[in-house]
Amino acid sequence: MSICFRPGYERSFGTYPLKGEDLTRAFAFAYHVGYRSFDTAQMYGNEADLGEAIRHANVATSELLVTTKVHPDNFGKDRFLHSVETSLGALGMSQVNLLLLHWPDPSGDNKNALRLLRDAKRKGLASEIGVSNFTSSMMKEAQSFLEGEVAINQVEFHPLLDQSILLEASYQCGVPLSSFCSVARGEVFRYPEFERIGKSYGKTAAQIALRWILQKGVAINTMSTKLENMRSNFDVMDFTLTSVDMRLIDALNKTNFRCVDKQKVPWAPQWDGPSPS
Repeated sequence: MSICFRPGYERSFGTYPLKGEDLTRAFAFAYHVGYRSFDTAQMYGNEADLGEAIRHANVATSELLVTTKVHPDNFGKDRFLHSVETSLGALGMSQVNLLLLHWPDPSGDNKNALRLLRDAKRKGLASEIGVSNFTSSMMKEAQSFLEGEVAINQVEFHPLLDQSILLEASYQCGVPLSSFCSVARGEVFRYPEFERIGKSYGKTAAQIALRWILQKGVAINTMSTKLENMRSNFDVMDFTLTSVDMRLIDALNKTNFRCVDKQKVPWAPQWDGPSPS
């Protein structure tokens, strides 16, 4: 059983680490391919670049779904709303479509940051609000505290990582997941299963990995600077993996490969472990 994607967010274009002309070019390509959902963050340092890319392409922001995320350094009451207003100014928007807490609060208590996130929505700075990198228990607590207003939990999710505990929690509390590192920063291409399965569908290894995520009920965020890859990443809605192929891919998450290393990311929580065997 899976929960529904937020409308329009099932395929988003991630902008990290693009800046300047690279982002302007990538946005134009992605929009041409069909992407309408675009993801950025204060931490990426490219909100103004995305805003410029949108203006350069002469695209109305009303045509887009734009997500940005608040940096943990801005979780204080004296900084939170001001930082969101700064983000909106950089993007050239009066209201962002989706505003997320980029990481759990470093203090371990998310209530204050969640309260400020809700304030941002009530002040009209965001249409919807959500979280990112929240564990299963944090996600449930956030959904309860915000009385069902958590629209998305954006997390690392790909076939090489066992996120079954988090996925089950998303079903339980009604918070859709959205993936980043959807092909494990290329690590999936080391596994011949994806290419082998892809041949039977006329699809690439990346498309198979992305389709697996979608069939788990999880939205996908992808990034490429190449038009051909953008088209390929977008073209994943016209086929369905069989239950046999899904199980073959499921077995790969025993590697439990994680791109976001807790040792290198000071805001990272204690991640959910593999599901009990």
